[in-house]
Amino acid sequence: MPRLLLCLLFVSALFPAGRDPLTYVNPLIGTRRSSIGYGGTMPFVSPPFAMTNWTPQTRQNKISVTSYEYDDPAITGFIGTHQPAIWMGDYGYVTLMPQTGGLQTTPEARRMAFSHSDETASPDYYAVSLRTAEGARIRAEMTATERCAFFRFRFPGAGVARVLVESSRPGVPGFAAVDRKAGEITGYNPHRMDAHLGPYKLPNFKGYFVVQFRQAPRNTGTYGLENKDASASRGAFAEFRPGEVVEVRVGTSFLSIEQARANLLREIPDWNFDAVRAKLHSAWAEKLDRLEVEGATDREKTRLYTALYHALLYPRVFSEYGRYYSAFDDRIHTGESYTAYSIWDTFRAENSLLTLFAPERIDGMITALLQNFQEGGWMPKWPNPSYTNIMIGTHADSLVAEAIRKGFRGFDRELAWKAVYKDAMTPPVGDTSRRWLDREEGTPYEARAGLTYYKQLGYIPTDKIDEASSRTLEDSYDDWCVAQIAKALGREDDYRFFLRRSLNDRNLFNPALGLMNGKTSDGRWAPLGGPRDTPGNRSAAGWTEGDAWVYTWSPLHDQAGLIQLMGGREAYAAKLDAHFSGGHNVHNNEPSHHYGYLYDFAGQPWKTQAKVREIAAAEYGYDAGGLDGDDDCGQMSAWLLFTAMGFYPVNPAGGEYMIGSPMYSAMSIRLQSGKTFRVIAEDVSPRNLYIQSATLDGKPLNEPLITWEQIQSGATLKFRMGPAPSRWGSDWRPAAIPAN
Repeated sequence: MPRLLLCLLFVSALFPAGRDPLTYVNPLIGTRRSSIGYGGTMPFVSPPFAMTNWTPQTRQNKISVTSYEYDDPAITGFIGTHQPAIWMGDYGYVTLMPQTGGLQTTPEARRMAFSHSDETASPDYYAVSLRTAEGARIRAEMTATERCAFFRFRFPGAGVARVLVESSRPGVPGFAAVDRKAGEITGYNPHRMDAHLGPYKLPNFKGYFVVQFRQAPRNTGTYGLENKDASASRGAFAEFRPGEVVEVRVGTSFLSIEQARANLLREIPDWNFDAVRAKLHSAWAEKLDRLEVEGATDREKTRLYTALYHALLYPRVFSEYGRYYSAFDDRIHTGESYTAYSIWDTFRAENSLLTLFAPERIDGMITALLQNFQEGGWMPKWPNPSYTNIMIGTHADSLVAEAIRKGFRGFDRELAWKAVYKDAMTPPVGDTSRRWLDREEGTPYEARAGLTYYKQLGYIPTDKIDEASSRTLEDSYDDWCVAQIAKALGREDDYRFFLRRSLNDRNLFNPALGLMNGKTSDGRWAPLGGPRDTPGNRSAAGWTEGDAWVYTWSPLHDQAGLIQLMGGREAYAAKLDAHFSGGHNVHNNEPSHHYGYLYDFAGQPWKTQAKVREIAAAEYGYDAGGLDGDDDCGQMSAWLLFTAMGFYPVNPAGGEYMIGSPMYSAMSIRLQSGKTFRVIAEDVSPRNLYIQSATLDGKPLNEPLITWEQIQSGATLKFRMGPAPSRWGSDWRPAAIPAN
């Protein structure tokens, strides 16, 4: 029986009653700059959480530039990349490119035009036709495993048929070697684009690769290795007979060439492209099938399942069958590891989504952070793969608190306490002698910059530390998380101490403005600041990618306290009205993500219902340009998924989800336990977006929230929707944190 037919029968067996969810995924969403925005995503072919992602390359990626952009007219290679987001760098990558004619090693010379009409992009398969300078076509196909890739290149019937393997770029001392008898090209790439950030140089770091060819090459060679200063790119090539279909498999590793070969033989033991694709299809199907949607059009399902695809890419696996290279002590260890935690972004909703759709990964992900703590001294905030000192706060505290709150027990809780306690109590080296600028080079690990002042003054002063106002508010939330961990571990004195300190956010509330406002070291109010993220206001007003409007509601744990500070629920709601009507809500950046749900706290949940629907319609589209802002390792996508289901984790470590407005007649999550949590919205439509009443397992639900336990019980949450606002949920009051 043909392999493709076997694959189709396999898929039919998985989804006998309806369309395969994987067919809805469009990996090109977010790859185009549009009127909505630019998501900075790439059409990755790889399993969920894969160590190495494979994508066509239309440009040389670097910090602020991803490998693939939709409107580029040509492809320069197919790259095994580890770049997690547009503002981060790649490391240990390897690129392959088929070509004809003379040997062309530079991206400019080897580029070949392509058309989206000849392009197929799916999580389990990518194919494209490349146009050669002579007008012929090379058909390229790609599928992958967790650490490896499988290529098929169909060459034209005339001229040389060549596969180029680029091990490194100019300025990078990479290495490549050819074993013609074995049909292998091996090598390594020591490049870390973010190596200038963070305290470690990591002399042992390398991304290793093994490239194997099914057909025996007619000719092989290397290039660029004679340049001792690595002034040119480096790599190797293999040439074949014209008209041949050349099959190539690639193994990657951060341990050694031998391990790259072992990974390859373990993950792709046979020369069977269709079997590898079928296995990858199955890996995605198992995850995507956990979500079921009813009452959505095909293009709406494409938007949803693509969001789930994006959300299940990170954090990425960084271990290799029981061993891993640590980018924190430059050694090899035994155990499981992950990297690419964009924690300042993902602690808000992405991590919470993973507890629902990939709970089997949570213990390993927390353990990886604790291993980083043991090897480098701190849990990282944005490992890529080492410390980068990017963004603020120590929101790994939130990930630990959320895992404990939700009952995950497969990690060392006492070690976790040591890690979060150090975050909360130990200032970084040179804390009061540095300003801790964003992406400042040559600094020790940042942790909670300005913690010395925070402990002394109850806030971080804007005249001493950069981004001080945002740091104060975010550190207050992290203190609340540390308090919850202390409580769970029976540390009552620590619980009370950190709970009191979590109210430091209130020290920045300026009653004359009704907004949070930074303070200087002598206690005066700092300048309020101008538009978001301008260099001038970062130091003067102290904000991170925002301003006072963006950050006033940022203490996720203390909305009840903010209501009191503002003078009650009506005043709080009126200030929210001004926030939205004044254009201050910037959804393409994470500090605004929970704001649409805050009317629930104000006793006006109908405004939350309208606002989150409005945001979803404006910020998320259905094609390549359909994502407003860097997806940030799944956070943008996680917001859409939660919002479509009708609830959102405003305080992710609290175990509660605030209710918004469900978008479809029914959505369900198949839980790890085998139970199913189901949301039903009767009479829902774009017009009928307001909740009239709600029940949970048939009993009236009058509070605009549900809990983790209710979801895990496999409950059915049922709404009756209508076209006009109702008073449903308006009597609920959030509990205030006691001030003493």
